[in-house]
Amino acid sequence: MKVVHVLRRLFNLYRLETGDGDLLRAQFRALIGQLPILYFALACNTIALACSVSVVNHPLLVIIFAVALCTVCAFRGVWWWQRRLAYFSESQIRRHIRNTAVLSLLISAAFMIWGLLLYGDADDVRRGQIAFFLAITQISCVICLMPLPVAALRVATVGTVPFCVYFLWIDPRDMFVEAINFALVAVAIVLLMFRQHRSFEALVRSRRDLRRRQVETRKLSDENRRIALTDALSGLPNRRALLARLDELREHEQTPGHDGAMAVIFLDLDGFKDINDAYGHEIGDAVIRRVASVLSEVCSVVADRARVMLVRLGGDEFAALVEGEDAPARAATLAADALVALGQTILVDNHEFHIGASIGVAGDDRGEVGSYELMRRADTAMYRAKSDGKGGIRHYHAGFDADRRRRQQIEADLRGGLTRGEFDVAYQALVDAMSGELLGVEAFLRWPGRPGGALMPDAFMEIAEVTGLVHPLGRFVLRRACEEVGTQPGLMLCVNVSPAQFRHPGFEADVARILEETGFPPQRLQIEITEGYLVDHPDRARHAILAFQQMGVTVALDDFGTGFASIGYLQSYGFDCVKLDTSLSARLGRDPRAAMLVSGMIHMARGLDMRVVAEGVESEMQAGMLRLAGCDVLQGYHFGWPSSLRDVLGSFGLRMVAASWG
Repeated sequence: MKVVHVLRRLFNLYRLETGDGDLLRAQFRALIGQLPILYFALACNTIALACSVSVVNHPLLVIIFAVALCTVCAFRGVWWWQRRLAYFSESQIRRHIRNTAVLSLLISAAFMIWGLLLYGDADDVRRGQIAFFLAITQISCVICLMPLPVAALRVATVGTVPFCVYFLWIDPRDMFVEAINFALVAVAIVLLMFRQHRSFEALVRSRRDLRRRQVETRKLSDENRRIALTDALSGLPNRRALLARLDELREHEQTPGHDGAMAVIFLDLDGFKDINDAYGHEIGDAVIRRVASVLSEVCSVVADRARVMLVRLGGDEFAALVEGEDAPARAATLAADALVALGQTILVDNHEFHIGASIGVAGDDRGEVGSYELMRRADTAMYRAKSDGKGGIRHYHAGFDADRRRRQQIEADLRGGLTRGEFDVAYQALVDAMSGELLGVEAFLRWPGRPGGALMPDAFMEIAEVTGLVHPLGRFVLRRACEEVGTQPGLMLCVNVSPAQFRHPGFEADVARILEETGFPPQRLQIEITEGYLVDHPDRARHAILAFQQMGVTVALDDFGTGFASIGYLQSYGFDCVKLDTSLSARLGRDPRAAMLVSGMIHMARGLDMRVVAEGVESEMQAGMLRLAGCDVLQGYHFGWPSSLRDVLGSFGLRMVAASWG
């Protein structure tokens, strides 16, 4: 078995392996530079040997072999020289290596046979020359074929074994030492060749491993870059990707002759925060993914004619960068289509959502406006759309910057005003319709201490809602009113709550804490909410109303009669009171149908055991008509403008009683 194993290993040494493509190409690249040298050396040795033995008895043998060998060597040498820089496919490399291994063996064998044939008829001097040229030829062939060890081993075997056997058999006395020495040299060269080849293989494999690691590193780098530039939730490019693209565009902007039209769209979802508050972030994330899909479909239409990059900036904000000819016009089309698409009902987990969006557009036809400036302008236009009532599109113009600076200044003043104590609370009387007695007051926020001049709530409440400052402002109004009204036994307190406050999940807890800290009785507090919030957030509204009623706080539906509220709404939410909108009171005496409308609303509310408050009463005629219609409580300028609690109480004098709200 050991003999068989040794023979198999010996046989494998002579077997040409072409399975490793990288190793094969490296061997071929090293070999192709040495083949012309090999054939040149063979041709020189052939000519030298022919000249040395030209006087032997067989001149024809010398000439024929010499011409044939030189012709083959010259043809092959020139052929490889011409192709030393050519590209070879893997299949061509395999074929040429096989041919070279076979041809080198045949040429080496032919040269050896030729030399041994000449050796027998030569004298001692010529024999020494023949032996020298045979040895030097075999050694040069083996050295030149070292990049291909199998071919070199075959040549060494064919050249060494017959050489040694022949000389030991023909002339053992004179050629013994030369034969043994030649054999040892051949063995040494072969061992050196295989050692060098192992180092060569290791180098090839290390380079291959290095290339593989470089490829893997590049793939990993590309993947990391893709992850870094992709929004994980929506799968869209993120803010970082947009900024990277803007940086590229900014470099082009500095190129002379740059003329690139582009436009930027900023889109902010309306009411998304309410979805997160009411349904949780899981549903909110699903809505974001659905919105991203809808916007991608809209952008794909424009992308057929211009380059569009849709990104999610974060939260509920998206942006689109439009590049190419007519970019501003295409951006306007894209914005309009997006507004229509987002105006449709979005179905997520069997929930229907009506979201809508506020969109700002900024474009540049001539490439004169920087990319970052366009981004700022689109952001400004989007905020203008939100401040104008949401659900619309605004195209940037220079006037927006002044408005935004004003809003930013108001926001800064709001933050400072809370800490500096610049705000105050005013009160308006709530009067019993039949007796004219003071039943309670409604609290209003005022900002008299603003350094830039006093502002009414209409000028800053929308900014407070957008920035989140409405929550500390609302807590300030409630706390101050509870502290002041709490000193007047039996006086009711009404506080109007903005939708932003009402949808906050911690609002009920804030109210309960303030009531506890001020000692104000919950039964004397009434929270007022507009009916528009009920339509958009019915589940959250029911939860909050129930929580307040369990505390003992009454809840009123404000601005009734101007929106969507119906008998079904009044019944399902369980309000304690409804407040008729100011516009209804203003129509009394001018529109004959107004009295019938007001009377119907009052009877409907009374039928549901709800008290009715009429706002906006400015004359005794209006007060009389509301009194006749069955209204319970009246409120308006007819009974006094909003002022300090002291002034309100003073205007009623002794008529104030410790009234119950029912």
